[in-house]
Amino acid sequence: MCGHPFHGIVVGDRECPRCVGLVPAYGEARTASLFSGPVRALVIGLKYHHGLHLLADCAALFRGAPHLLDHVRGARLVPVPLHPRKRRERGYNQSALLASELAREAGGETTVDSLLTRRIDTETQTAFDRERRRANLQNAFALAPGAPLRSSARHVLVDDVFTTGSTVNACARVLREAGVERVDVATLAHG
Repeated sequence: MCGHPFHGIVVGDRECPRCVGLVPAYGEARTASLFSGPVRALVIGLKYHHGLHLLADCAALFRGAPHLLDHVRGARLVPVPLHPRKRRERGYNQSALLASELAREAGGETTVDSLLTRRIDTETQTAFDRERRRANLQNAFALAPGAPLRSSARHVLVDDVFTTGSTVNACARVLREAGVERVDVATLAHG
C-alpha cells in the first residue's frame, strides 16, 4: 500500500508495519528510493535550498527505478500542490517539477495535470505522527477551479516523500469524491 521497498520474499499473508492503520483512498504507491543518505540530501536541497540543479539527479533516480516508470507510464500525473504562500516563498512546487521529470522519463502518453489546489496553509508536518498529520490536513486540498477531470483515466499523485501517507491520502480523497475511479501514488523517496 505504501510503496516502501522491501528485500526478500514475503510468504503468507503479512502486512507491512508502515501500513498498519493506513486506510488508503488510493490503489497502489511506488517510490524510487528510500529517504536516507544522498537521497535525503537531494530532497532537502531541492525543497529548502533552491537546488533546481538537482532535478537532473532526480531524473537519474527515476531512470534507475523501472518499476516506478512502469507504474506511471500513460497516466495523468497530479502533483501534490503547495499553498500559494509557500509557492511564492519557494518560487516553485517541487512536486510539480518532479512530476514533469517523471513524465519525461516515463514517456508515452504520460502527462502532468495540476488538478488540485491547497486551500489551507497548514503547519509543516515534519515532526508530526500519522494522527497529527491526518488532522493537520483536514480539508486542506480541493479541486482546482476548472480542473478537467476524466473519471476513467488513471491518475497518479506525485509527491517528493511518502512518510505516513496522510498527504497523498487527503489528495486522493478529493479526486475520488470528484468521481475519479483510479488513483495511485508515486514518490521520489519513502521514509
